[in-house]
Amino acid sequence: MRAAWYDRQGPAGEVIVTGELATPEPGPGQVRVRLEASGVNPADTYRRRGAVPAEYPRVIPNSDGAGVVDMVGEAVDSNWMGKRVWLYNGQRNGRWMGTAAEFIALDVDLVSELPDHISFAEGATLGIPCMTAHGCVFAAGAVQGRTLLITGGAGAVGHYAVQLAAWAGARVISTVSSAAKADRALRGGAEWVINYRSEDVAARVAAMTGGAGVDHVVDVDLGGNLAAVLGSVRENGSIAYYATNGALEPAVNLRALMGRNLTVRGFVLPTSPHPNRKRAQADIASFIKAPNRILAVAERFALCETAAAHACVETGGKIGTVVVECAR
Repeated sequence: MRAAWYDRQGPAGEVIVTGELATPEPGPGQVRVRLEASGVNPADTYRRRGAVPAEYPRVIPNSDGAGVVDMVGEAVDSNWMGKRVWLYNGQRNGRWMGTAAEFIALDVDLVSELPDHISFAEGATLGIPCMTAHGCVFAAGAVQGRTLLITGGAGAVGHYAVQLAAWAGARVISTVSSAAKADRALRGGAEWVINYRSEDVAARVAAMTGGAGVDHVVDVDLGGNLAAVLGSVRENGSIAYYATNGALEPAVNLRALMGRNLTVRGFVLPTSPHPNRKRAQADIASFIKAPNRILAVAERFALCETAAAHACVETGGKIGTVVVECAR
């Protein structure tokens, strides 16, 4: 099969190569997917750069993808054959084989059906972004009737968080950095938007909630947003964050958190509990049944352009998920 890979960590243009590798065979409990599209997430670029030590001498990058099941392993229901699917955790802890290839073999547990009205490129945007959004939105339980603050509501994870929260019956406030991103968050289901570059987030949240604050926060950068988030959440509220690039070790007044009975929870997908991930897959299946969901493809690259796709993600400013089209 054709695939992209790297044998050492470093800059995308220096370490990612494209060529031929052996086509995988599915093992027990696995399916093989003929990949049509591969989603590139920031975490994929961090691993390739060396932020996480390499577990294997060779890595096919990228976690997420979409395609068609063309082979099933032992103990797997044959009804999976020929199904359109999306998948996640292709290249993660304990796995060297990601989705920047024509085929992947992985546990059937990591695969979900993809409706016909969703393209493979759109399906490749689910995976990490939508699963992470789900884990953070529902970290403190059901959100129906509650008010949520979702920071970075135009980003890949944030926009899915906005859509999932609105779909589940929450009232959503989202922070954004531009008028275009405000429009995107509103189209996703946010009722209010706050431009964090020009407005005081906590003051605006107080005005929008009659001084009560929000019940729950989904945050893109807790270290960088700490003051705004703590100033926006109500007593007995909760915070779930999935990144903290602004400060890895922020100064936190733990007594103040304790006094307000705040729950703060970090989230990473690969080590989240299995029942939670299965619930996320089931909820996402219900969520994407409607044809009006926004599954945004930011840029498309051919398989031989995987290095350029990684560079595009690292440049920043994208709206949606960068996709490698594996059949090109």
